[in-house]
Amino acid sequence: MIKPALPTIKLSAWRSRLLFGMLVLGLISLAARAAYLQGMNNEFLQKKGESRYSRVVEMNADRGMITDRNGHIMAISSPVASIFADPKVVVIKPEKLRQLAHLLEMSSTDLNALLTKENRRFVYLKRHIVPDTAEKIMQLKIKGIYLTSESKRYYPEGEFAAHVLGFTDINDEGQEGVERGWEQTLAGELGRRRVIKDNKGQIIDEDVASIRSPKPGKDLVLAIDRRIQYRAHAELKQAVLANRAKAGSIVVLDAQTGEILALTNWPAYNPNRRSTINNERLRNRALIDTFEPGSTLKPFTVAIALEVGKVNSHTILQTAPGTWQVGRKTIRDVSNKGELTVAEIIQQSSNVGTAKIALSMEPQTMWEMFNRSGFGTLTNSGFPGEASGILRPYNRWRPIEQATMSYGHGISTSLIQLARAYTIFTSGGELKPVSLLKQNIPVMGQRVISRDTAWAISRMLEMATQPGGTAPLAQISGYRVAGKTGTAHKLIDGRYANKSYISTFVGYAPASNPRFIIAVIIDEPSAGKYFGGAVAAPIFSKVMSGALHILNVPPDAPANNVITFTATPEMEDEG
Repeated sequence: MIKPALPTIKLSAWRSRLLFGMLVLGLISLAARAAYLQGMNNEFLQKKGESRYSRVVEMNADRGMITDRNGHIMAISSPVASIFADPKVVVIKPEKLRQLAHLLEMSSTDLNALLTKENRRFVYLKRHIVPDTAEKIMQLKIKGIYLTSESKRYYPEGEFAAHVLGFTDINDEGQEGVERGWEQTLAGELGRRRVIKDNKGQIIDEDVASIRSPKPGKDLVLAIDRRIQYRAHAELKQAVLANRAKAGSIVVLDAQTGEILALTNWPAYNPNRRSTINNERLRNRALIDTFEPGSTLKPFTVAIALEVGKVNSHTILQTAPGTWQVGRKTIRDVSNKGELTVAEIIQQSSNVGTAKIALSMEPQTMWEMFNRSGFGTLTNSGFPGEASGILRPYNRWRPIEQATMSYGHGISTSLIQLARAYTIFTSGGELKPVSLLKQNIPVMGQRVISRDTAWAISRMLEMATQPGGTAPLAQISGYRVAGKTGTAHKLIDGRYANKSYISTFVGYAPASNPRFIIAVIIDEPSAGKYFGGAVAAPIFSKVMSGALHILNVPPDAPANNVITFTATPEMEDEG
């Protein structure tokens, strides 16, 4: 069979020349580009290379220390190691898997699950391990297992200062207390450096360039005196347990500067052992819990009445028969106290007498006194979550509400607010700011009452701690003491509980030249005693005695000034 001949196609000569010319031009362009990039502009290729193998990593900044006012360390960061892995790189034999699991204190099954995670290039195996353990792990020389340096916060005082200091999380960021409130000061600024990694993601050169050096956090010097803090915590814990109470709090202030020398609560927790932390133990009750202050508010009612000239210390009021009708409500004293001077009304804590003084004034006058004394407003201590309490507008007060508010019902406050308010009696009538940080310059206060009024109230409060008053158990050998008890039915779900009480005491010493203010609250004591004079006043006495001796405060009374007594109805303060 004869095959047909194929047609012959003849290309034009210009087309072949054009194609050849285009190929030559393309090669010349590529050669010129290569010469330009390698000889004249080699930064481009370097950047492209670095983008594949150069990485910027963060460098940790040392967290600042926290010390007490005398330089004793209360929080410090210690070096620890963390172990991580690149699952895509890890090569591990069964025997070494078991050894690694043992060092990490985890099961081989759990460890293997971490090491075989898909689509992961980074996974922590364990954080914050001691350097010795980290060294043993690295000696196993397991491919894909790496070590990084971190820091862990340590609190030498344990539970004794937990509610002041708070704690940090595993990333060393403040979560509670001073650690959170002053996070920006303590944390410092992270540094950044450039490193080179190979195609498997492993760092092969750590010191290519430093972009920014880490900036260490600043140290904090607290106003806290650890010696007083320790004494306050130990006495509070013992009292809460002895009285079978739900909880308790105590605050110690410098009477002239408002510095917080001690602040603690029970139940507490150990910030070095996170397993002890739960909501009940975590709450800083002295700052975030509010309560009705009861009779500890009476001195403020009497102070404004003295200030506006409604009464003086010797004015006599009739409190018989121990009750007083205001509208449809009846105000009661524990017993019929008969005629009392204004000073005796504070000494014996008469609700009837205080209510009569209150209703002799305009509501606005009383409200302004409470407001200027810091009630209903934050103390601005800097502590996160601090409560402001409640002081309702005076134009909404009914007569019975004004009467009961005069002895601490219908108003709420925190313990730190209450302690601060008493600075007007210790500093000649000025309300001092409170501070968790040590103050190195004189502290200015805001005048609330005159010096004469402050002195008059102080004398009445001193009478309250003597026989015939509600708080003789607050007495201290060698020192004159002034203070006020408070006992209030606890408000639960909007109603006053018949058998649940808040027992309080606020006082200061030496009365002649006040050095410390101490406020104590015991929540729901259930061991048989619940009056502030019987439950809270003894704690005050022990902590105040310790503080005075720790700082060698000169006595202002004979060593035998404590007067023994037999308990009387006056110790039972129902305000």
